[in-house]
Amino acid sequence: MSFPLLTATAALPAVGAIATAAVPAAKRTAAKWLALLFSLATLVLAVTVLVRFDPDGDRYQLTESHAWIADFGVRYELGVDGIGVALVALTALLIPFIILAGWHDADPLETGSSRWRPTQGFFALILAVEAMVILSFEATDVFLFYIFFEAMLIPMYFLIGGFGDRAHEHGEKAAATQRSYAAVKFLLYNLAGGLIMLAAVIGLYVVAGNFSLQEIAEARANGTLDMATNTERWLFLGFFFAFAVKAPLWPLHTWLPNAMQESTAPVAVLITAVVDKVGTFAMLRFCLQLFPEASKWATPAILVLALISIIYGALLAVGQRDIKRLIAYASISHFGFIIMGIFAMTSQGQSGATLYMINHGISTAALMLVAGFLISRRGSRLIADYGGVQKVAPVLAGTFLIGSLATLSLPGLAPFVSEFLVLVGTFTRYPVIGIIATFGIVLAALYTLVLYQRTMTGPVKPEVSAMPDLRIRELVVVAPLVVLLIFLGVYPKPVTQIIDPAVKQTMSDVQKKDPQPEVEAAK
Repeated sequence: MSFPLLTATAALPAVGAIATAAVPAAKRTAAKWLALLFSLATLVLAVTVLVRFDPDGDRYQLTESHAWIADFGVRYELGVDGIGVALVALTALLIPFIILAGWHDADPLETGSSRWRPTQGFFALILAVEAMVILSFEATDVFLFYIFFEAMLIPMYFLIGGFGDRAHEHGEKAAATQRSYAAVKFLLYNLAGGLIMLAAVIGLYVVAGNFSLQEIAEARANGTLDMATNTERWLFLGFFFAFAVKAPLWPLHTWLPNAMQESTAPVAVLITAVVDKVGTFAMLRFCLQLFPEASKWATPAILVLALISIIYGALLAVGQRDIKRLIAYASISHFGFIIMGIFAMTSQGQSGATLYMINHGISTAALMLVAGFLISRRGSRLIADYGGVQKVAPVLAGTFLIGSLATLSLPGLAPFVSEFLVLVGTFTRYPVIGIIATFGIVLAALYTLVLYQRTMTGPVKPEVSAMPDLRIRELVVVAPLVVLLIFLGVYPKPVTQIIDPAVKQTMSDVQKKDPQPEVEAAK
C-alpha cells in the first residue's frame, strides 16, 4: 500500500494543532516554535505533493479511497488535480508566514491587565484551519468536502472573536463588542450558506445515489445519469450560494469587511488569502463538473454579479478611512475578477482565475502583513493617523509600496498576468462585461496609490517620528512574498503549466470551446 501523502499533508497540521494546544500555559514560546515547525513540515509535504504531481498525467492523482459510511455511500476519497495541488501548495506556503507575523499577537496584554490570551490556542487554531482547508482542496467525495467546508468555520470564529486587533480608537470594551459582532456575522452568513448547500448535497445523493465527484461527473459525461433540468438548476444554486458566501460575491459579501477589520493582520490574511479561496475553488471543482448545463444557464447572472463586485468593491475601497477595511473591499473587487474568469467559460479566463487565486493570496498576504506591522507600531488603523512614514521607516514603506502595486496589478508583478488573462478570456466571449470590468483596474490604481500617499509620504507626523523600521522577523515574513510577486510576475510558467491541463478538462466538462477570433481576410 502506497504512503497516503494527501492524508499526511492534512493530518500533520491537525496533529500540530493538538500538540500546540497541549503545551503548558507557561511555555508560550515553546508553543509558538512547535506550531512553526509543524507548519514548515506541512510545507515540505505539500512541496512533495507538488513535485510528484504530473500535469500531463491523470486528472486526479495521489488518490486515496476508503469506505467510511457505507450505508449512505460516503467514502473517504482524496485526490488532487492541477488546480487543487496549486492551492494546497499556496496554503502550506502562507501558514508559516502567518504564524511568524502573528508571533506576538496572542501574548498577554499590557502589564497589570486582568485579560489574558491563550497563546497556545491562537496558534493551534491556525493549524486547525490549515488542516481543514487542505482537506477541502483534496476531497473528491462531496459529503467529505462539505464536512470540512463547514468545520473550518469554528476555529475561524474563535480566531476572529477571541484574538481581535488591539488597535481600536474607542477602547478595549468597544473593541470586544465589535470583535464579537464580526465573528457572529461571519459565522451566521457562512452557516446559512452551508445549510442551503447541505440540502443540495442531500438532493444530489437522492439523484445520483452516491457522493463520489468522479463517479457522478463520469456518469453525467457518458449519459448514464440524466438530471432533470429544473433539478440540476436547483442543486447548482444550492452549491453556488454557499460558495458565493465564502468567496465572497456581492451581495453576500458584507461579513468580510467586518471580519478583516476586527481580526489581527495574520488572521485577516488567513481569511482572504486562504479560507475564501475554498469558495472559488469549489465553483470550479463542483459547480462546473457536477452541473455543467446549470452552470451555463446561470452564467449571465453570475457575470453581472461578478462585475458589480469588481466595481462596487473598488468604489468602496476608494472611500475607506480604515486601512484594513480598504484592503477588504479591494479583495471583494479581486474576487469579482476571479469569479468572472471562472464563468467566462474560456480557457484564458479560467486559467487566469486560477492563477489569480494564487497571486491574490501572495499579494494580499504581503500588503496586509506589512499593514499589520504598521498598525502595531502606531496603534491605529485610521489612514489619517499616518504620514511621512517612508522618511523614518524606508524598508517598511518600500515593502508596503510593492504590496500596493501588486494589488493594482502593475505589469511585472504577479497579479498583472492573471488579471490580464481574466480580462482577455472574458472579452473574447462577453466583450461588454470585459470592457466595463477594466474600470476596476483604474479604481484600483486610485485607492492603492492614495493609500500609499496618505500614509507614507508628506510631512512626518509626530506620532510616527520614532517608528522603527522592519525587524528581522518581519523581514523574514515579507521578503519571500515580495520575491514571489516579482518572480511570478516575470515568469508565471511554473504555475500555469500545472493548472492549464486541469482547466482544459473543466472546459471539456461544460462542453465549451474558446471563441475563434474574427479576422478579416487579407485583401
